[in-house]
Amino acid sequence: MPAVKSLEELKRVREEALAKKQLKTASGQIQIIVAMGTCGIAAGARDAMKSILNFIETENMSGINVTQTGCMGMCDQEPIVQVACGDQPKVVYGKVSAEVAAQIMKAHVQNGTPLKEHILPA
Repeated sequence: MPAVKSLEELKRVREEALAKKQLKTASGQIQIIVAMGTCGIAAGARDAMKSILNFIETENMSGINVTQTGCMGMCDQEPIVQVACGDQPKVVYGKVSAEVAAQIMKAHVQNGTPLKEHILPA
């Protein structure tokens, strides 16, 4: 991170950090986590992540926090995407291609209907 050169710049950086923190802790928000361990990346997790981010941008969606994590321990199911919508239980999807990621965004995130054929058993 470059050096902060003025008090105004420091205040701006602080406000941005607080806004990001508030977004992560706000209730009712949607959180999407993409497993980006070595096996996930090799299986195509980058494409799934790009598809999710493109969908959010093209649909002009807000209130969605997209993050990445390391290996989730189910390498044979990679790429893995976890979706948590507000107070609803988390849903973990396996073998998520870019096309499946777009389907998840449309069906689950926009319309509240999880894609049953791609859900991993708990």
